[in-house]
Amino acid sequence: MDKSKILITGAGGYIGSVATYLVLQKGYKVVALDNFSRGYEEPLKLLQDMFGKESLSIYKRDLHDDLTDIFENNKIKSVLHYAAYCLVSESMEKPEMYFTNNVCGTQNLLTTMLANNVTNIVFSSTCTVYAPAQYIPIDDKHPTGPESPYGESKLITEKIIEWHGKTRGLKYVILRYFNVCGASDDGLIGDSKKPSVLLIQNAVRGALGIEEFLLTCPQVDTPDSTPIRDYVNVVDLNEAHLKAIEYLEKDGKNEIINLGTGEGNSVLEIVKVVQELTGKKFDLKAGEKRKGEATKMIADIKKAEKILNWKPQRNVSDSIKSLIAWYGKQPTGWRS
Repeated sequence: MDKSKILITGAGGYIGSVATYLVLQKGYKVVALDNFSRGYEEPLKLLQDMFGKESLSIYKRDLHDDLTDIFENNKIKSVLHYAAYCLVSESMEKPEMYFTNNVCGTQNLLTTMLANNVTNIVFSSTCTVYAPAQYIPIDDKHPTGPESPYGESKLITEKIIEWHGKTRGLKYVILRYFNVCGASDDGLIGDSKKPSVLLIQNAVRGALGIEEFLLTCPQVDTPDSTPIRDYVNVVDLNEAHLKAIEYLEKDGKNEIINLGTGEGNSVLEIVKVVQELTGKKFDLKAGEKRKGEATKMIADIKKAEKILNWKPQRNVSDSIKSLIAWYGKQPTGWRS
């Protein structure tokens, strides 16, 4: 297959930067787009030094900007669209920011893509588009019903993408993630969210003494009274994105697919594994409870296996070990 250029939006963010590393390792050329309001230039500069400017070009742009020149100056064949605000609690306080950024920004991207005859997009969506679990595991037919503006912004964007598919010939795979964790396998590229809202990252940081660990989950109806989530490794997740790109470039049909592991762990189970792997015990102090949190979310991943020939290769322990390596190199994350 001709490995032409892939545009990665949100390339300086946690998932986007790991995606950029993986895509470059697979021999593709990358056009990285980020406004760096939440993402970081440092990992992209590092990867540009490793792989060369011919393989990785970096654009500091906002999704609302005129993006025409990026498409005119690069032979982009497909788009991996990660760029979005993604904090559930923040979206409850600032819904207008989420609809403006996540929905309107994506509409501008799609308009520019189609005007330049780029029709393949893999969209980073979320399990928060679903209504509270009516059955477990959750498949893509489960009723939607977001409980936060973040989830609603993603669902609206999905609908926009679907309508462009019906009316404009857009080819898409929408990937609904469950809980993402881990770093690149070598610990080179990882999460720099400040503060992070991701449990496993925060537990590892707590164990390593980087920052105090706080339990921010509400009490729920599970065996240990903490929420149960499906934790998928960030490299596994991004390998699914590449498989989705290859699927679209082979004229695969439009799809919505869940990404997870098909298994769940409670908050306290995760904390126990982190303490075992680091050999560090830490206090479980209560922090401010997060809003909009579901009791139990586990993915049905049979569709990903069937359509993308994808199954996760890494478990929770692998993710924790990669985070230990990452925070060992970058205890406070990227600087710039």
